[in-house]
Amino acid sequence: MQRRDFVQQSVLAGGALLTSAIASAQKSKSPELTPAEKPFNLNYAFHDGTFENLAGKDFIEQIKYGHSMGFRAIEDNGMMGRPVAEQKKIGETLAKLGMSMGVFVVSSNGWHWKTSLTTGKQEYIDLMIKDCKEAVEVAKRCGAKWMTVVPGNYERSLSQEFQTANVINALRKGADILAPHGLVMVLEALSDNPDLFLRHTDQAYMICQAVGSPACKFLFDMYHMQRNEGDIISNIDLVWNETGYFQIGDNPGRNEPGTGEMNYKNIFKHIKSKGYKGILGMEHGNSIDGKDGEIALIKAYREADSFM
Repeated sequence: MQRRDFVQQSVLAGGALLTSAIASAQKSKSPELTPAEKPFNLNYAFHDGTFENLAGKDFIEQIKYGHSMGFRAIEDNGMMGRPVAEQKKIGETLAKLGMSMGVFVVSSNGWHWKTSLTTGKQEYIDLMIKDCKEAVEVAKRCGAKWMTVVPGNYERSLSQEFQTANVINALRKGADILAPHGLVMVLEALSDNPDLFLRHTDQAYMICQAVGSPACKFLFDMYHMQRNEGDIISNIDLVWNETGYFQIGDNPGRNEPGTGEMNYKNIFKHIKSKGYKGILGMEHGNSIDGKDGEIALIKAYREADSFM
């Protein structure tokens, strides 16, 4: 064989081997994420935008993608502001996939941020009643059961006791609207602003006890409660019979589990051990931007949920 032919054939053979090796490596390389074989141990609910880099801007496509990753619920604070057709489409998609709808905020015009039930003023009570009636119809369209209510700001012209009485009276009116439909408003205690009236677990527990309705429960947002008081697991036990819903966020930063000081694996294990069958809303951001951040979020939940 001529040396030139030998070299040419050797190069071709080497190239073929290299191409084969690359193809084999690509084929054997495991993807960043594989579809989930089964749902998570607890029912975590993501929101619009959680998977927009992996699945696209369309919330319906994000819902389908989240389902493929093992999630079985969503929540959507702004559901009442969506067009009716969109509310229905989201509800139909969830039903088809066997998923649940978590909370949306009871507010068609943002009244709960700008006004307050603590004042006892009829105009604010009327706004709440109006929005609760509208929320019943929204819940029917999207298959929701729970809806977030925030009583509003502290009214400094009144004592704590008078404000509490005003909030209880207003919430009883809202509960009367929701209860016949099997719906539940969940009261969220917050840490964002010291002017907000509802801030602590014991305060929320007392109000729910006083309202005395299955349509009024506590939304235990663990991020806010870590900031306001800590002692998460003990307080979960103390307010258990008035807790209707949980929300998640690590502190500091309000991002996915594992990015802050909170031991969510132990918290989730405790909630599961108590027989919780409801939803835990993922009301937090991502610690990393883009697709990498969304992948990191899914991996964080798989790790925090691996307590069984």
